[in-house]
Amino acid sequence: MAMGSGSGGTPARELFGSKWGFVLAAVGSAVGLGNMWRFSYVAAEGGGAAFVLLYIIMVILLGIPLMLSELVVGRKTHLSPIGALRELGGRGWSYLGMLFVLVGFLILSYYSVIAGWTMRFAVESAMTGFPGDPGDHFSEIAAGPAAIGWHLFFMALTIGIVMIGVQKGIERAAMLLMPTLFLIVVGLAFWAATLDGSGAGYAYYLTPQLSELMNPDVIRSAASQAFFSLSLGMGAMLTFASYLAKDEDLNEQAVTISFADFAVAFTAGLVVFPVIFALGLQDSVGESTVGALFIALPGAFEAMGGAGRVVGVLFFVALAVGAITSAISLLEVVTSSIIDEFGLSRRRAAVSMGILIALLGLASAWSTDILGLVDQIAGELLLAVGALLMSIFVGWKMKDPGAEMLRGAGPRFAGAVPYVVLLVKWLLPPVIAVVVWFQFWATLAVVRGFFGGG
Repeated sequence: MAMGSGSGGTPARELFGSKWGFVLAAVGSAVGLGNMWRFSYVAAEGGGAAFVLLYIIMVILLGIPLMLSELVVGRKTHLSPIGALRELGGRGWSYLGMLFVLVGFLILSYYSVIAGWTMRFAVESAMTGFPGDPGDHFSEIAAGPAAIGWHLFFMALTIGIVMIGVQKGIERAAMLLMPTLFLIVVGLAFWAATLDGSGAGYAYYLTPQLSELMNPDVIRSAASQAFFSLSLGMGAMLTFASYLAKDEDLNEQAVTISFADFAVAFTAGLVVFPVIFALGLQDSVGESTVGALFIALPGAFEAMGGAGRVVGVLFFVALAVGAITSAISLLEVVTSSIIDEFGLSRRRAAVSMGILIALLGLASAWSTDILGLVDQIAGELLLAVGALLMSIFVGWKMKDPGAEMLRGAGPRFAGAVPYVVLLVKWLLPPVIAVVVWFQFWATLAVVRGFFGGG
C-alpha cells in the first residue's frame, strides 16, 4: 500500500461486505459513553425538550453536512486520512490527516481507561453485585494498578478485533455488538417506565422550556454535542468510508448514522432519569460523567435489590459495548494510516500502534488528573479544530464535493445536495470556529489548573 496511490485508491483495499456492516460500524464509532450519559444531563440542564429540538436542528444543519464531508473524502480516494487529504488537497493538507491520527491516538489512550472501568463494573456487578459504598470503591479502582490492568485488557481486546480486518473483525463485531446494544437500551427504557417516580424523571428530561430555545449557551451546547457525539473531527468516518464501494448512497447513510446515534442517546435518557428520580438522586443530575456513571447509578442499582442488580449488569454491559465499538474506530484511524503510509501489514500496524497507545494510556490510568487533561486537549479542543479544518477543506479546497455526494444518491436526497454544499461552505466554518474559540479558553484553564495545582 504505497504512499499517495492513484485516485482509485490501493487496488487490494478491503471493503465492507454490506451496507449495513458499514452503517453499524459507523454508528458504533459514534455511540459511546457520551451518548449513555452526557446527552441526558446536557439536555436536562439545557431546557429538556428545548435542547432535544435544538440538538436535532444542529444534527441536520451541522452534523450531517460535516459527516458527509468526511464520507466523500474517504470514499473518493479509498485512502486513510493522511493520504486522502494529500491526494485531494496537496501536501500541505496531509497535516490535517496527521492531526486526525494524533487525535485518535490521544483519545484512545485515555478512553480505554474509562472503558476499562465499565468492563470492570459489568463483571463485578454480575459476580458479586454492586458495592455498598460505590464512591469509595470507585476511588480505589479509578487509578493505579487496578485501572492499569483493565486498561491493558481493553486495549488487547480492541487490538484483537482491528488486526483481524475490516470484514472479519470490524464489520462482524459491529453486526453483533450494535444490535445487542440497541436491544439492551430499549429493554431498559421499557423497564424504567414501570418505576414509581418515572413520570417525574420524564418531566425533568422532556418538559419544554421554550425560553431556552434562544439561550446562546444552550444553542452552543447543542451544536457542540452534535458533532462531538457523531465522532466527527478525528477522521473515523473518513477512514470507514474509504472501505466503501463507489455506488453507496452516502447521503442516506449519513442520515441513518446520525439519527441512530441520536436514538441511542435519547433512549438512554429514558433509562437514566426515571432511575434517578425513583431513588431520589436528583442532585446527581448535572454532575460529571464519572460521578454519575460510576457512583450515583451503581448506588441506585444496589438500592433496588435483585432487580437492580440485573438491570445494572445490563446497563454496564451496554456501556462496555458502546466503548469497544468506539475504540475500534479510533484504533482503525491510526492503523489504516500506518498501513497506507508505510506499507505495514494490518496485523503489524494494529499491534504496534495499539501497544504504543496502551503505553501512553498508562499515565491516564495512573492519574485521573492526567486523564482529564488529555481529554480536554484531545477530546474537546483538537476534535473541534479537526472539524473546523475539515469543513474548510471540503467547502473551499476540494474540487466539486457535490459530485461525490451525488454519486449513488437516490432521488430522496439528490435534490438536497446543493444545499448541503452551501452549508459546508458558509455555515459550518463560522459556527465551528465559535466552538473552537470557547474550547480554547476552556482548555487553557484546564492546563493552567493542572500545572498550577489549582
